[in-house]
Amino acid sequence: MDSSAGSRDLNRWIALDGHRPPRAFSLFFQGPVAVYAVFIVQALFGSGPYGGDGQGAAATAAIAIAALLLSVAMWPLLTWDPAAPARRKAAAVPFLAAVLGLVAVGGGIPAFLLNATAVGYLVVVFGSRAAAAFTALAGAVCLALHLSNPAQTVWGALFETMGIVFLCGAVMVVTTALTEAHRKSAETGELLGELRTAHAELRRRAELSRELTVAEERARMAREMHDSVGHYLTVINMGLANAQRFRSARPDDAWEEVRQAQSLTQEALTDTRRWVRALKPLRLKGRAGPDAMAALADSFTGTGVDVAFRVEGAPPALAENAELVCYRALQEGCTNALRHSGARTVRAVLARSGSGVALSIRDDGRGADSAAVGDGFGLRGLRERAAAEGGTLTARNRPEGGFELLLELPGPGDRAGAEGAAAGAVA
Repeated sequence: MDSSAGSRDLNRWIALDGHRPPRAFSLFFQGPVAVYAVFIVQALFGSGPYGGDGQGAAATAAIAIAALLLSVAMWPLLTWDPAAPARRKAAAVPFLAAVLGLVAVGGGIPAFLLNATAVGYLVVVFGSRAAAAFTALAGAVCLALHLSNPAQTVWGALFETMGIVFLCGAVMVVTTALTEAHRKSAETGELLGELRTAHAELRRRAELSRELTVAEERARMAREMHDSVGHYLTVINMGLANAQRFRSARPDDAWEEVRQAQSLTQEALTDTRRWVRALKPLRLKGRAGPDAMAALADSFTGTGVDVAFRVEGAPPALAENAELVCYRALQEGCTNALRHSGARTVRAVLARSGSGVALSIRDDGRGADSAAVGDGFGLRGLRERAAAEGGTLTARNRPEGGFELLLELPGPGDRAGAEGAAAGAVA
């Protein structure tokens, strides 16, 4: 049996759920009741603690029977919920009176156990003060009865009384600890429930954020494709319409329009292929991270721009989202160099930076205007992606000419630490 199964078995014996007594309490009640039942049966035959002749023995037996029946009748009616209304807690009064009656008529260890059970019940439902008061009352009853017995010495009476008080005190301590443990367990359960709810909400929000990011990226691509491919198709359509009009009267002009349309078709095809490359997933044929970025650089072969990608040192492994940001940064840098800057070469370097990575993308083109550097060429979305991973994106025109993108992302450990610090600052 493993430790978790043993803990569950133990919990069933001491668990306080507010509806029924723990099994240990039921055992401490039912055991003495069974012993008292044996005593009463013995008394019917004139033997046992309550046996004997005379009115005193008969009265003692009658009190024991009445107290026993009353305690058995009240036990199922007891509430174990401290927040229960007073009318439900009222069943405790006759039950406690019955226990005191059994203590009064004697019975040794069974009486001690019943009294201890009553004390435990009081701790759970009414608190330690009520349990202490009942313990003092039971001790006083026990002491008075022993002192009233001529055969009992004072020291013997004190010893018997201290025994029952000590047992009740031990039960108070243990039951108080169990009650506190139950309270903390309930609070922990509530906190775990709230944590699960918050975690589910975070997952939902993360998924929503991912969907919004994808939607924004698709909208941007749609605008770019509309402005590029849509423009080509419009001009081609106009050229072919002119060729159709000129085919009879001006055949040379008609063929010129056809040649221009063919040239524009090649440009549109190149542009479309570039967007198809942009839509490829990060993981290409099982490759990820630097391998996927190298494959992306190779995919620009034949476009008129020489793209070279290399890795310096041993950059740390990144989470998938961080890898995607690196991939998109390289993609954006190469695409912008091809479309806007007129660059002939692009050099990209991925290297370790502290515990994170730095990706530098440089071209030899004509650079970009200040508006484009600040918020153009799709850089805003890329900056947002970098910031979401705890990193930064810097775009600038190089003094010696050309354009540079510098992406810096923290390592997994730094990312977790930054999130923890941010959460602490918010709290």
